[in-house]
Amino acid sequence: MSADPLQRTGRAPRSTTSQPNHGSGTGAVEVRRSARRRRTVSAYREGDRTVVLIPARMSESEEQRWVTVMLDKLAAQESRRMLGDRELAERAERLSAQYLDGRACPATVRWVTNQNTRWGSCTPAEGSIRLSHRLQGMPEYVIDYVLVHELAHLLVPGHGPRFWELLKAYPRTERARGYLEGVVAADRLPHVPATRDA
Repeated sequence: MSADPLQRTGRAPRSTTSQPNHGSGTGAVEVRRSARRRRTVSAYREGDRTVVLIPARMSESEEQRWVTVMLDKLAAQESRRMLGDRELAERAERLSAQYLDGRACPATVRWVTNQNTRWGSCTPAEGSIRLSHRLQGMPEYVIDYVLVHELAHLLVPGHGPRFWELLKAYPRTERARGYLEGVVAADRLPHVPATRDA
């Protein structure tokens, strides 16, 4: 079997592929190539699959890159239709069941606006998890990572080897950590005011 994550099947203009879950509940990706499409790439959800529309002339490596970009873009748009505290708690329950065998059972999960230096926090004694409002609008896999991180703290308070062993269960841990590190790095860049021509 090819290592190419975008397995092609069926007729040439389209390919249906199996992608890892991107936090939206969809796993199948169908790529549709169009000779009429020159430069634009678009994507939308169609039932339990994601359809990505690309120009016919695009190479396979460009296709793979654009599929990843569009999946992240859709996930970010969907997370902007913001989860309330109840939905966040339901999501935490599903993630605990999926990645931690349902062992992490928070009493409360909620958004807070007073966490500007941390993405999330957890008080194991109270079973409470708080996520920073700054995560709102980020891709769903990033929010899921922070939730799994805090859920794992209900089981292991510190950041020792046992804690990171639990985090290995979430397949997008490294990618989500990279995304968050990028956000922090971007915030630290000096702000250069726009210059006006005289």
